[in-house]
Amino acid sequence: MPYRLTVLGTGYLGATHAACMAELGFEVLGLDVDPEKIATLQRGELPIHEPGLEELLRRHLATGRLRFTTSYEEAAAFGDVHFVCVGTPQKKGEYAADVSYLDAVIESLAPHLDRDCLVVGKSTVPVGTAQRLADKLAALAGPQVELAWNPEFLREGFAVQDTLKPDRLVFGVASERAEKILRDVYGPLGDVPIVVTDFPTAELVKSAANAFLATKISFINAMAEVCEAAHADVRQLSLALSFDERIGGRFLNPGLGFGGGCLPKDIRAFMARAGELGADQALTFLREVDAINMRRRARMVDLARDLVGGSFHTKTVGVLGAAFKPNSDDIRDSPALDVALTIGQQGGAVTVYDPVALTNARKAHPTLDYADSALDATRHADVVLLLTEWQEFVELDPERVGSVVSARNIVDGRNALDAETWRAAGWNYRALGRP
Repeated sequence: MPYRLTVLGTGYLGATHAACMAELGFEVLGLDVDPEKIATLQRGELPIHEPGLEELLRRHLATGRLRFTTSYEEAAAFGDVHFVCVGTPQKKGEYAADVSYLDAVIESLAPHLDRDCLVVGKSTVPVGTAQRLADKLAALAGPQVELAWNPEFLREGFAVQDTLKPDRLVFGVASERAEKILRDVYGPLGDVPIVVTDFPTAELVKSAANAFLATKISFINAMAEVCEAAHADVRQLSLALSFDERIGGRFLNPGLGFGGGCLPKDIRAFMARAGELGADQALTFLREVDAINMRRRARMVDLARDLVGGSFHTKTVGVLGAAFKPNSDDIRDSPALDVALTIGQQGGAVTVYDPVALTNARKAHPTLDYADSALDATRHADVVLLLTEWQEFVELDPERVGSVVSARNIVDGRNALDAETWRAAGWNYRALGRP
């Protein structure tokens, strides 16, 4: 008989995992403590924007393979394998991760578990968390309940693809039984590289991957700082580096830097945990990675201020982008909104447009003005800022935009536009790391 799966936590990770496991043929029960979120999902609606996910959700609500609940008792009775997919946000006022949601799930689920089952953590956690939770699970539910750790490697905007066609799977397990169950669950994916390891290594894989990606992004942005000082072009520098197969071109795009709900908080949590383990010197370089990333935002504001004559007072600023990256409505630690808010605080009249993140942006930052199109956001603007590289913005006609602005000034925060095309249309074009 095939396993029945539960997914505990139905945010970005959980909703994706639940729908994709149903797509693989499993019966899946999603659980969340937020009744409103559960009602939304049960209607076939997503509280997030993720391409392809709503279609999967609706398909498997219709097949009956996927449904949702707020009851831990129901989840415990239903599931053979329980995937824990709750968030681990940064603690207020410190770098460390808040793992209290994980503890809450274990404490709520364990008393109802009365038969053999596997609890599988997918959340990004400080190393050592899995063993602590395994001990807690054993104390609360007995030896018939086992823990495994199976980190996720999802990219927002590509989460369905990354779940159904992963580049690797990592199983942190303490027994052959746990490994076999995970191999069975992921068997329908076909031939995927699998790394079987202990808890600490499985936990570190995700932290190390995010640290490396953040470092690569900040490296090219550090080169952008040098290029500006030397009057060189970081785009051409990046292109030349990308042909070296030891380096490669992915995550080597110079610009406004990273944001979102993962990289910033994960590298900070990694540093905090290394300090607790007495290995803080090993990760001191991540402080500079973080600092370079934040400096890009300040530099973006400087470039915009220069183009409007040295002060934002009485100036109108059109901002294109609110999400931290395209194909997402996620505004957590968004560089785009950070820049927009800073300019607003310095006296600029800022209007923001984003194809999908406006609802979230309005809710979080009601002091900014918002428009329903790129042209409306840039109307009467003294400077236009491209801060999220949506394809819609890359394809904008510089003449059309030029017909509605007060002055043809643009700062390309993502190095996404064709500089010569915009300059030929009479625009003062500036970009991070370019002459």
